[in-house]
Amino acid sequence: MRRAETLTKAYKINNNSHQHRIIMKSIRELYRIGIGPSSSHTMGPRSAALTFVDRNKSAAKIQTTLYGSLAATGKGHLTDKAIIDSIEPHVPVEIIWQPTVFLPFHPNGMKFEAFDENGNVTDSWTVYSVGGGQLADENGPISSGAESPDVYSMSTMTEILEWCQKYGRSYWEYVDECESPEIWDYLAEVWQTMREAIERGLDCEGVLPGPLNLPRRAATYHVRASGYKSNLQSRGLVFSYALAVSEENASGGKIVTAPTCGSCGVVPAVLYHLQKSREFSNARIYRALATAGLVGNIVKHNASISGAEVGCQGEVGVACAMAAAAANQLFGGSPAQIEYAAEMGLEHHLGMTCDPVCGLVQIPCIERNAYAAARALDANLYSAFTDGGHRVSFDRVVEVMKQTGHDLPSIYKETGEGGLARTWRE
Repeated sequence: MRRAETLTKAYKINNNSHQHRIIMKSIRELYRIGIGPSSSHTMGPRSAALTFVDRNKSAAKIQTTLYGSLAATGKGHLTDKAIIDSIEPHVPVEIIWQPTVFLPFHPNGMKFEAFDENGNVTDSWTVYSVGGGQLADENGPISSGAESPDVYSMSTMTEILEWCQKYGRSYWEYVDECESPEIWDYLAEVWQTMREAIERGLDCEGVLPGPLNLPRRAATYHVRASGYKSNLQSRGLVFSYALAVSEENASGGKIVTAPTCGSCGVVPAVLYHLQKSREFSNARIYRALATAGLVGNIVKHNASISGAEVGCQGEVGVACAMAAAAANQLFGGSPAQIEYAAEMGLEHHLGMTCDPVCGLVQIPCIERNAYAAARALDANLYSAFTDGGHRVSFDRVVEVMKQTGHDLPSIYKETGEGGLARTWRE
């Protein structure tokens, strides 16, 4: 795909605040290909454990202490399995659970300690899984050799929308301007992984792992959808695609964080349905993924996509915003209409709690993916009937989402102590 050559040159010259300020990471950091069921509770801890054991392979023992949300719902999210599988082939590992202790930086805290044969601590590392598989400490995000540097000079939708309107461009072209040319190959891999997750999920039946004995429903929904007329069939198919990916994630399958494992079904469901029903080319799907990734990146940079920090509004709500923006772009929406679709997708999930039953990414997570995919298409349609003008900006909703998340009691943020999780226990 040809890159825009000098799209922002004049803009950067005339706007010195952006000339040397590179502040937002590549969308590669948002779209992570990996194994479920949780980006924050499985992918992040696995990455941290591999990093720590790599520098302590001569240790006699490694002790891992899990705090807050990681400890409260870690067993249901296979946190312990991810850590043990990463460390135990090299060094014996012990896990300590501290669900009532919340470290100040983030609810998903971990402390790794390496011991010698005399029981002395030889290395210690406190790290946090902050959502989407990303690790951080008190100094900010932790970068590894596989991670991308900051590449975006603008980090709010308002700035980027202004750039689009000034130069007659769309959001994906801003991504093209800032990212390396390889981003399109990476998005092709992302799309292939998303498609494969849907198709595997549609072909699987049986019960999901865990004590809930929850049956897979994607295949049934897909078959039943064929018996309805076009409008209801369309909705049923979208449900089935979202269920397929979410059920694959719940089974520990290979998926793409979009923006997290727990919300990984929304964007693929919408794009897969639109490609199959409207015959959009792969190139147009990649551009839609670029726009969706930019939307998710803005939220991740300015607020949070961690259910343990801001509730499910930061996971499923952001996924809905991403899918709505992608769909609107595919249907030819203007930058203002795309922004409005994203705003509605997030606004109408404000306050959504993260209350997984038994700490599993199953109830209510899987159904929420299906509903959010449908709501994303509704947000796209609603925006398409407008000129894109509206009162509450996407950036403002991001601010409100962040504050709402901080105001939510901790029992409603992936601790398994409140909401549906508490009702099930009782």
